[in-house]
Amino acid sequence: MSLPLAPTPSQTVGPFYGYALPFAGGGEIAPAGHPGTVTVHGLVLDGQGAPVPDALLEIWQPAPDGSRSGHPGTLRRDPVTGRVTGRDGVRFTGFGRVPTDADGHWAVRTLRPGGAPYLCVAVFARGLVHHLFTRVYLPDLLDLPDGDTPGGDPLLDSLDAGRRATLVATPTDPRTYRFDIRLQGDGETVFLEFS
Repeated sequence: MSLPLAPTPSQTVGPFYGYALPFAGGGEIAPAGHPGTVTVHGLVLDGQGAPVPDALLEIWQPAPDGSRSGHPGTLRRDPVTGRVTGRDGVRFTGFGRVPTDADGHWAVRTLRPGGAPYLCVAVFARGLVHHLFTRVYLPDLLDLPDGDTPGGDPLLDSLDAGRRATLVATPTDPRTYRFDIRLQGDGETVFLEFS
């Protein structure tokens, strides 16, 4: 008599991805030398507030004109080895992929999105069974009629002030924003579920 097999649990999403998925210039979403470049950076933190040194973030966003098509094929390869040598540095793709460093820090250089006040982010990290989705809202792109409550964004409008704050980046100067991602615990970042 054979016993029925129990389903096996999902495997975690990392940290093996760090060996193949990051590419040179993955955080350089904006064309080199573009005058409208902004930097978005922060930490990925675990439930205890400790930095996660081997997370991977993917960023998607519309172009400044609101278009969402991007320019495919901007990754360059060495013609001899086939290894990725980086982006072409000229075209805006709306996509970036960056690992966190040994201190859990990540950074992208991009352009302010048009048609949406946010960047979309997917987080891959050890211990996660599935990657997580969130948004980074740039506060100067939000309509804040009373100084705190955004008007017109369905996601932000649906959240209380404390949860909403986990989605809004903090400007540190006119062209730099800080956005920490807390995977769980106090101040956990709001994550989105797609079905």
